[in-house]
Amino acid sequence: MLRKSGSLSAVAALVAALAAPAAHAEWGLNMTQGVTEISRNVYSLHMTMLWACVWIAVAVFGWMIYSLVKFRKSQGAVPDTTLIHSTKAEIIWTIIPVIILVALAVPSARTLIQIEDASKTQLTVKVTGYQWKWQYDYLDKGVSFFSTLSRDSDAARQPNAGVDVNTVPNYLLSVDNPLVVPVGTKVRLLITAQDVIHAWWMPAFAVKKDAIPGFVNEAWFLIDADKPGTYRGQCAELCGRDHGFMPIVVVAKSPDAQKQASLPVASTKG
Repeated sequence: MLRKSGSLSAVAALVAALAAPAAHAEWGLNMTQGVTEISRNVYSLHMTMLWACVWIAVAVFGWMIYSLVKFRKSQGAVPDTTLIHSTKAEIIWTIIPVIILVALAVPSARTLIQIEDASKTQLTVKVTGYQWKWQYDYLDKGVSFFSTLSRDSDAARQPNAGVDVNTVPNYLLSVDNPLVVPVGTKVRLLITAQDVIHAWWMPAFAVKKDAIPGFVNEAWFLIDADKPGTYRGQCAELCGRDHGFMPIVVVAKSPDAQKQASLPVASTKG
């Protein structure tokens, strides 16, 4: 009895913890809608696929459970040992999956085409991955700078630093020089690498592109005009010992704020 009571208490505590707002925010498992039209389209596609899988699972497993309960041995059911061929059944279970796949392929293809459409961009930024930092070149502005892990995060991550990382703002997700872009502007990214393979990943924009030495990959994003702010991402390709210490930070500003603030100081090395 005590063991059962303890188990129930543990389950109740787990449910309460998951139901708490803070825990829900930390343990959220679903995608976020982001701050660009593409990110919302990707989210919508994700939810469409998810619910399609859910309904297929409900139908398949529901029919299986019904069959197991309805035709169980205790009710006198006898297994059929004859070989029965049903052309009608084969046609049905072939046509239905085809219809489902076509229905899912159409929005998928539409979204993929939209993701790859980097035409009519208004600002072009070259992104180069290094071990372990990013270089940004505003090709239309003649500005170039490096973006590395912020000093407070870098100091806190050192062995025996004696720093409580919970006191460091945006630990391992802050940089010294963020990429600054205007909202409402279609930004084109030309992504490559200098040494090994990296990946530029910004969840809020639904952008993830590999940075490969000798190759240039293309991506783009357009932040909603009413969504200025700071957005954080990371390198999403295992690129060496300090892979976890090269975050990505994009600061989106309104056009008026962008005019008042100058771009980061240009540099060509270091």
